[in-house]
Amino acid sequence: MSSSSSSSSPRVLLSGDVLGRLPILFKRVCAVNKSNGPFDFLLCVGQFFPDDPELLGEFMDFVEGRREVPIPTYFIGDYGVSAAKILAAATRDPANLGFKTDGVKLCDNLYWLKGSGRFVLHNLFIAYLSGRCSSKGQPTGVYGEDDIDALRALAEEPGVTDLFLTNEWPRGICNGADTSSALPDVLSSAGTDAIVSELAAEIKPRYHIAGTKGVFYAREPYSNNAAVHVTRFLGLAAVGNTSKQKFIHALSPTPACKMSDAEIRTAPPNTTLSPYTVAEPQNICVKELERPRDDAQHWRYDVSRKRRRSDTEDGKRVCFNFVSTGSCSRGEKCDFHHDVEAREQFFKGACFDFIIKGKCERGQECKFRHSLSDENPRHGDHADTGAKGGRLSSQSSHCWFCLSSPNLESHLILSVGDAFYCALAKGPLVEDHVLLLPIEHVHNTLLVHEGAEVELLKFKSAIKAYFRSRGMALIVYEFISNPSRTTHANLQAVPLPLSKASEVRQHFISAAKKLGFEFSVHMPTSEVDARQELRSQLDRSSSFFYLELAEGSILSHSIGDNEKFPVQFGREVLAGVLNQKDRADWRKCKLSKDEEIQMAEDFKKGFEEFDPNR
Repeated sequence: MSSSSSSSSPRVLLSGDVLGRLPILFKRVCAVNKSNGPFDFLLCVGQFFPDDPELLGEFMDFVEGRREVPIPTYFIGDYGVSAAKILAAATRDPANLGFKTDGVKLCDNLYWLKGSGRFVLHNLFIAYLSGRCSSKGQPTGVYGEDDIDALRALAEEPGVTDLFLTNEWPRGICNGADTSSALPDVLSSAGTDAIVSELAAEIKPRYHIAGTKGVFYAREPYSNNAAVHVTRFLGLAAVGNTSKQKFIHALSPTPACKMSDAEIRTAPPNTTLSPYTVAEPQNICVKELERPRDDAQHWRYDVSRKRRRSDTEDGKRVCFNFVSTGSCSRGEKCDFHHDVEAREQFFKGACFDFIIKGKCERGQECKFRHSLSDENPRHGDHADTGAKGGRLSSQSSHCWFCLSSPNLESHLILSVGDAFYCALAKGPLVEDHVLLLPIEHVHNTLLVHEGAEVELLKFKSAIKAYFRSRGMALIVYEFISNPSRTTHANLQAVPLPLSKASEVRQHFISAAKKLGFEFSVHMPTSEVDARQELRSQLDRSSSFFYLELAEGSILSHSIGDNEKFPVQFGREVLAGVLNQKDRADWRKCKLSKDEEIQMAEDFKKGFEEFDPNR
């Protein structure tokens, strides 16, 4: 598969539900290619596999190579007759192991876009959601929460998505559109999906293509909230339909990455408001799906007199940086309240969520006090008497990484989210070596709650994009010690030159051999799958090490009780990769506080456009 094009505007064919009718589809493709081509590739939405067992034979002629697929073809409609069996066989092919966001190969020129993802083809950024929403409990051909979360994480990455492929239409797509001449099926809610609407509102593609409804529909362009470009929606009919509805469509879009600012901002005269922020016909209110983001990386909770003993007169939200570190770089210009009382409660061991929201969703699992009274901590607070006479978690009071700890070096903090924060590594191996740390004092990142997991993936995605913009590859590793040590989880994110990234795997395998063990090698299909696989490998009573390589594979090792395993193993091996073994010990790489402050400021300045919490 080619991932680049000599032309600035690749030529693309789009198809609706194929329903296994590959002879009809490719006959039409060849005719269009001859008269108006050549086209670079074909994208298919809606059901790709047959809906009738009698069509399976001619379908398999292409899959098994007896007939040629004439053009690189990508599909997302992974359901229909024999879909599960055919796709399962394809995923077992050794050539299809590892991350395959750009397609699992079925045969020459035919690729299944599995799950969800985004990839680059001929300079176009293409996002997709394979499968469909289902209330009938089908085990295959249905997208899951992991697929949705992965797309939401991708929506936070920099860059404009050119094409977004879904099988079902987004619910409410006709809101605010001129439907005076539209067919009844266009206005029907059948074949639509509210989740697709949410994703389209978040991803903001330049083109959104869908199938399933069996009709052709080209909506007027619509504007997007918090984006300068417009979106065009295309619904395509099924291949070979008897009503002669259009099932194939040609595009020649200039990739957004090749467009000038003026070009990307151009909006046709018939542009409407986003269908996801206006009312449906008959004045039925639609939930606003495009949620505005806050303008700073602070806690986003409103302070209420009902929840706290005192409050500011103007009801401003509380500045998290001030509460957790005692300072805020914005000073008097900060839009959030520098609440001294909240800071005092925080350092006495009170849960920050409880202080601000009046409740904590972690409940009994939270290590902090759910009370504003020093004398009456609630059950499960795990509180000890602190040095100041209040009640402070014994773990957080001594931990280097808990935001409530007096040992925290707040000048190393780079970005703070709701559940995770990013900080400069103490004694960094290389410039921009950072840590991703859960705000809650937990033992490892594999056991954080679902919301925190989503935020972690967004952080990793942003850091990966930032490193990539600097010509570096991201290497991630975590050493999970025996739970009895109650260390604060930290995920190490290290940038390496692209020329060195390809050497990392062999260096770690050789180092493992010298220590007398072999790594388990995982090749997950997505980052979400990768985390699930690692959780299944984790023995909560033992130590564990894993490494995420730049190309997508993962090395992991469960450490035996009597096994000698260096705590700094990951760093030591990476120092060897860089031919800088003298930097294997972080204590020999410590910087002065002024140097750390400058390095942190440099990182924040470069990372600003990628930061999911900005």
